[in-house]
Amino acid sequence: MKKVNVYQYVDEAMTSLDNGGRFYNVLTKANDGVISQAELSKVGGVFNDTQKMILFFELATSKLAESNKMMILSKMEGKLKESYTKFAPQKMFPSEAISKGVLSSNAILTGVPKLVTSKTDFNGFIMVSVMTGKVTTFMMIPLIDAYDVYELKDELHSETFIIAHARSKEKLPNKKIKVAGAFKELKAGMEAGSNSKMFLEAVYYSDN
Repeated sequence: MKKVNVYQYVDEAMTSLDNGGRFYNVLTKANDGVISQAELSKVGGVFNDTQKMILFFELATSKLAESNKMMILSKMEGKLKESYTKFAPQKMFPSEAISKGVLSSNAILTGVPKLVTSKTDFNGFIMVSVMTGKVTTFMMIPLIDAYDVYELKDELHSETFIIAHARSKEKLPNKKIKVAGAFKELKAGMEAGSNSKMFLEAVYYSDN
């Protein structure tokens, strides 16, 4: 889970994004006016995961004027523009995610997270693959055993939406934030009163 420092100015964004890539990206150059996948990969802190790169870009540029964001998008190389069109995230509140969320798609949710610490309060499951010799089988495990789990709530509604990120010592702050990730399936076993069949696997967050 990575905190993203959101760009305040278009020049700041271009300097950060047009960075030349990592040392082995010999075909890319910093400050050449073109933003490549290698450069977005570097600043987003990921390797060969275009869906996460687009999540980072969208969150990092979320406070820029739309005209400035469009200018930056125009500097992307062709394949990266195609990836943006494919993976551009939905932006919504937790109360909207239950009905509007699309499995496997990107999303940015705005709300206040509350850490779930008890299995008695939450018992949603996820399907994971397990290798037994040369055979791959699938089994259900509690989401809370594999992730840090939160209920995300917006200010206007009582409904919450489940978000989760890989377990770590650092927890999300209990204040209004933006959380970026992808919708994943949540199997039967949800706590009483919830009708969600999905959760957001969070990758990045930023202050609102």
